[in-house]
Amino acid sequence: MLTTGMGVFTDGYDLSSIGIVLPLVLASFGIKHLIGWESSLLVASALAGAAIGALIFGVLANKGRKTFYGIDMLLMTVGGLMQAFVPNIGWLIVARIILGIGAGADYVLSPLIMVEHSNAKDRGKTVATGFGLMWGLGAILASLVYMGLMAAGVPHPLVWRVALGTGALPSLSVMYLRRRVPETARYLVRIAGDNAAAESVIASVDQSTHNHTAWEESMLRDQKGFGYYFATHAREFIIASVLWFLFDIVGYAGNLFGPSLLAKGIGLTAGTFGLVMFAVFSLPGKALAIGLIDRWGRKPLQVWGSVGEVVALILFIALHGRIIAFPLLGLMIYGAYTLTGSMGPGSVSTAGIFGVELAPTRVRSLVQAITVASGRIGATLTSFVFPVLFKLYGQNFAVGFLAALTVIAALLTAWGIPETKQASLEDTARESLGVNASLAYASQHDA
Repeated sequence: MLTTGMGVFTDGYDLSSIGIVLPLVLASFGIKHLIGWESSLLVASALAGAAIGALIFGVLANKGRKTFYGIDMLLMTVGGLMQAFVPNIGWLIVARIILGIGAGADYVLSPLIMVEHSNAKDRGKTVATGFGLMWGLGAILASLVYMGLMAAGVPHPLVWRVALGTGALPSLSVMYLRRRVPETARYLVRIAGDNAAAESVIASVDQSTHNHTAWEESMLRDQKGFGYYFATHAREFIIASVLWFLFDIVGYAGNLFGPSLLAKGIGLTAGTFGLVMFAVFSLPGKALAIGLIDRWGRKPLQVWGSVGEVVALILFIALHGRIIAFPLLGLMIYGAYTLTGSMGPGSVSTAGIFGVELAPTRVRSLVQAITVASGRIGATLTSFVFPVLFKLYGQNFAVGFLAALTVIAALLTAWGIPETKQASLEDTARESLGVNASLAYASQHDA
């Protein structure tokens, strides 16, 4: 969990830190306007790079989950270090694209490896911890580093370089461990066709010597292509991608621009705002998700978490005047939005669980790549669209737009995604069933 989750920790650090130090970056290069193309490109560069990295490594992962594991961390380390030494905005954007490619690769490879090694009973908890929680911890570290540098009186041009460059350390710390992770048994069976190697991996995990007869039906090499599985799984694939797209539009609008655009309105500095949001509100939400995701299930957790987000956003609009007069009220409402979002979509769709649970092994990396890229595209659009909406139509309109997208995502979750709690991957992906039985299974779960 630590080895796979550290990539998401790094992503949480990098994407949060740029939102916190953005005013300092722009000021050091003589840019006076916070809402401009430079700001949007800086924020969007890592996200666009992640979409590219996800698609590239989604294809490569079918040649081995472990084969390319560690390269993602190398890219994130190189991009992170480059940020500390760039001479201008252009090179900073290039550095963040490189960092983003590594992050996109990690969002494909790490969930694959974590989920394909997990047991059915605790798989949701593992993903919610390794991906949902770790992102928040990375964001908290970003705020602490920024606040520490500011408290120490470090010059502002140096603050943002150190803060961004520090993001290379967590990715560097697990590069060796990632090269030591064993290949997954499911890859060895279904794609490589090496059953003997798969049995060895299984035995090393459960410390037993018995034959794994429960695997017999699915311990056959799968040579069917993406088109075959798209014909039987199209709805799940598409909705999983759309959900990540919608939730990243909503989530990153707050994560990337919240400290810069909203902190002043509620009387906090950018660093304090980020720390309060993640430490006081996000972490309890993640803890709730970890406790409920394998008991209550993925669908209700995401639906009700989304409902909580919508209620908080509506209150933020309705009480806008009072929030200006009483900043603490705004903090609490935005905190409720953060808590429910962390408990729901922040630990389900945007932790990447649907792509890896609903896709058969043969196409799992490709489906995960598509869902990741969809999310990163949504987050990239947010980098450009949200500040424009904020500037042209005001805060209330921009927040209302986010609430409307969240309602759509909640309805799609309730209608289009089967519940996958405590079921094996072979069952959730309908992998060991024939086509007719697969369709019957889908109908039964929808009912």
